Amino acid sequence: MTSTLSHSADSDPFDGLRPRLFSVAYRMLGTRADAEDVVQDAWLRWRQNTNREAVQSPEAWLVTVTTRLAIDRLRAVKAEREAYVGWWLPEPLVEADERTPEAAAELASDLSMALLWVLERLSVEERAAFLLRQVFDHDYGEIASLLGKTEAACRQMVHRASERVQQTRTRFEVPREAHRRVVEQFIRAAQSGERDAIAALLAADVELVSDGGGKVPAVFKILRGAHRIANLFWVTGRRLGETAYRQALINGEPGLLRYVDGKLESAMALTTDGERIVGIYAVRNPDKLAGVPQSLAS
Repeated sequence: MTSTLSHSADSDPFDGLRPRLFSVAYRMLGTRADAEDVVQDAWLRWRQNTNREAVQSPEAWLVTVTTRLAIDRLRAVKAEREAYVGWWLPEPLVEADERTPEAAAELASDLSMALLWVLERLSVEERAAFLLRQVFDHDYGEIASLLGKTEAACRQMVHRASERVQQTRTRFEVPREAHRRVVEQFIRAAQSGERDAIAALLAADVELVSDGGGKVPAVFKILRGAHRIANLFWVTGRRLGETAYRQALINGEPGLLRYVDGKLESAMALTTDGERIVGIYAVRNPDKLAGVPQSLAS
């Protein structure tokens, strides 16, 4: 790795690196709170380092420390997630105003819910090895040192993880404007309440994953099929109160927020092939929606 920032006596490089360190920790952990805790711990270790001025690359030092802390934290929370009620989805990073340029720059496609959903299926070591190599550009010697594995073992882990991730990327990577257009069409169809209109925008093999965390109702099985999912939206629209949808960036990609009687009900990341929706990741657990505009007027 190479440093992109220099440091001087009157500036702390940590301040400029904080967004990058957060993105490292979030990709590893999938929750804002855990990522922020890791970044805070990295800051403490940086401040406690009495030889900071001798560090040739503060970026390399801080990214390495953040990665190690995130790996330790991920190992600790794995057991908690196995006991989670229903499916566990990442906490969405939501930008309600798509006109904010720094949001689009910071939330790249390799932060998508579809990718994080796949990464969650990997072991801690596979996830770390893949991210370190493919996203953060570490060499295999660095990865082996961080994970306490041989370089050969790390290469094999990256290969296995890359095969699974590539299947997702090949299927879901489409131009931003095509993605946004499909989301807009889906919002209009959902607001119309017409099942056929909703179904027409869903791929035949579309999947819906819902995360309620045991705190609000959610679909406990992965729901598959255009007609089943269209029926769910139709039934939900009839049973809930006044329902409204708002387009938003969710983990850097066009998605939607659903409001019932003006209050936030869920955040949905949508993956598309450019014409139809192939995946819906619906986060309903209120603990994961604290950073999302809570009312339609927000």
